[in-house]
Amino acid sequence: MAKKRLSKSKAATASRSKARSKAKASPARAKKARKGSLKKASKAASAKRKSKAQTKTKSKVKAGSKRAASAKKSARRGKVKAAGKAPARKTVKKTVKAKRAAKPSTKQPAGLKRTKTPQPSQPAQIASRAAEQQLIAAPSELFALKAPTMHLFADMLARVHAAAAAVLGADTDLSRIVVEPPRDPSHGDMATNAAMVLAKDAGQKPRDLADAIADKLRADAKIEKVDIAGPGFINLTLKGEVWPDALRAVLEQGKTYGRSTIGAGKKVNVEYVSANPTGPLHVGHGRGAVFGDALSSLLVAAGYSVTREYYINDAGAQVEVLARSAFLRYREALGEDIGEIPEGLYPGDYLKECGQELAADYGDKLKNMTEAEWLPIVRLRATDMMMAEIRNDLARLRIVPEVFFSERSLIEGELPDPFSQEPPKPPVNVVAETITALREAGHIYDGRLPPPKSGNLEDWEDREQTLFRSTEFGDDVDRPLMKSDGSYTYFATDIAYHKSKFDRGFADMIDVWGADHGGYVKRMQAAVKAVSGGKATLDIKLVQLVRLLRNGEPVKMSKRAGDYITLREVVDEVGKDAVRFDMLYRKNDAVLDFDLAKVIEQSRENPVFYVQYGHARGKSIFRTAAEQGVLPADPAALKQADLARLTDSGELSIIRKLALYPRMLEAAALAHEPHRIAFYLYELASEFHAQWTRGGKESPHLRFIMQDDPQTMLARLALVQGIVTVLASGLDLLGVEAPDEMR
Repeated sequence: MAKKRLSKSKAATASRSKARSKAKASPARAKKARKGSLKKASKAASAKRKSKAQTKTKSKVKAGSKRAASAKKSARRGKVKAAGKAPARKTVKKTVKAKRAAKPSTKQPAGLKRTKTPQPSQPAQIASRAAEQQLIAAPSELFALKAPTMHLFADMLARVHAAAAAVLGADTDLSRIVVEPPRDPSHGDMATNAAMVLAKDAGQKPRDLADAIADKLRADAKIEKVDIAGPGFINLTLKGEVWPDALRAVLEQGKTYGRSTIGAGKKVNVEYVSANPTGPLHVGHGRGAVFGDALSSLLVAAGYSVTREYYINDAGAQVEVLARSAFLRYREALGEDIGEIPEGLYPGDYLKECGQELAADYGDKLKNMTEAEWLPIVRLRATDMMMAEIRNDLARLRIVPEVFFSERSLIEGELPDPFSQEPPKPPVNVVAETITALREAGHIYDGRLPPPKSGNLEDWEDREQTLFRSTEFGDDVDRPLMKSDGSYTYFATDIAYHKSKFDRGFADMIDVWGADHGGYVKRMQAAVKAVSGGKATLDIKLVQLVRLLRNGEPVKMSKRAGDYITLREVVDEVGKDAVRFDMLYRKNDAVLDFDLAKVIEQSRENPVFYVQYGHARGKSIFRTAAEQGVLPADPAALKQADLARLTDSGELSIIRKLALYPRMLEAAALAHEPHRIAFYLYELASEFHAQWTRGGKESPHLRFIMQDDPQTMLARLALVQGIVTVLASGLDLLGVEAPDEMR
């Protein structure tokens, strides 16, 4: 949850290039717009609160002392723990937005700016701040392709729907029916739960309803056999001519194969990484970054309009600690012996450069200032430098969010653009406005927190507080919004931040957080329900920690970071493809052992190698065919091949796997699970490698290149084309290269 946003002080703004500054800051939202969705508290909820107030004098809210507040901030989004102890980090928030081709809304929150999408040729190493702010990882050309016609599984689902409607009537709710591959391939090609999910509403036994639906399906021209299994599952075996058509669909649709329109252009905000700007990214951050980026690409492929966002935690105690740590390095750069880094400051060498720049720019002037004078100067410089480094590290992984949203902008508002000819607008405290609107809607009250049920009173404060009625939206307890010193809790700024997402038109939000922030999920989902009037949803994906190993042994810590291995060090050693694929080859909520030695092995045990090798092997078959003069000069000839010649069990199994690809992508998108793509690609590559091996000395009749049987050879080359098309497509969605040859 640690989130970062680009600070917008005058110094930072002035340093931006004119190219970037041309993107005018969008006008601040009117108060009415901010509060509109919050004033719809139902009469029933109001009556419930009044009744509750008569019977209770205290709300059930967990105490919020300074120490608890600090823990909450570090327990926010974006922080994924890595092996070794990382310095405490804070969640920061700010918005600098680069919206793609979407039409800009007329009103946008403070802190939101647009940047240009760069050309693919821009280098990952970014020399200037203006350049790094504009570096948007060029979306693959595949993402923008129009979705093709209905795929095989969707076609069969439509046929099952027709059969069920014929039995039960056209007004039957068929939305719960699925058609999927059976767990046991011997049971057929597809299976459906139609009778199981419709039986209760139909007032029939599942088995009896299955018999009736099966009778309708047996008349279908594409279905060879229909069997009923267990209490009422229906298994389908398709006719042989279906599979050549399925492969031909891959060949004809090419790069668009697998794309769909299930998203119907719906706007989705995916916020990920959001690491605090207090140090280099570690491998835990990298896992969250890769997951969020791949999920975004998957949703785009499924037809959603996706905005990738990074929340900069540039307000509060953590950036103050960063500033003091940088100031110590500044004194060191001036020749002072600073000795050991004091406890509580960041010890890594990464701040030495910041200290040297401060010394070069200011000489000893900062030393002669009071802390109140030098702190904002150093804080701004250190935060900007850390964000530039973070963007560079992400660019190495082909990850650049389109929006950077600053936490500080929510409190201090948008500072004027020095290049703008428009008069400056007064600052807007979005957090204060959000709290006021929630209070007017009846979602906030003043009360005392009861002692925690655990009996641990260390973090409990017996005082009257500003409390959010979180329990009315599914949370366990109500939550404080103000600290004892009058400042906002991190939850308060988080509420305002998610309100800004809703105001920007996002009714669907996905946050990628570290697994250690699971306790924060319910309250944040409750807040989204409150600020949106129940019109928005928030799915929070928790990403487990990464254990960094080398040949099974824990890796020693980094001197640069101080006490953990940086993401940059890992990417430099093993490459971005190994990092991205391996981090997606395990479900996000499972702990990942990332072994630096194993991820670069050239063996089946290394998934990324095995999948990339599958693509390279397919390309090598085409090169061999070209060298032997048997590769058609016109690629379209493969589409005309007699695919009915592919009758071997291994060939048919591969075609079935290719036919599954569009359905797999849709299911993965709906479940928000990009790891399914990695699993699928490994299975497809494994079947391809196995079929290639079968065509060796023992079964030469299965070879892909057979000059004595040109028609069968052409069909097999078409099969290879289908394989490489899908492998390239899936790897592209994961942000991994599909090499033509392995080096």
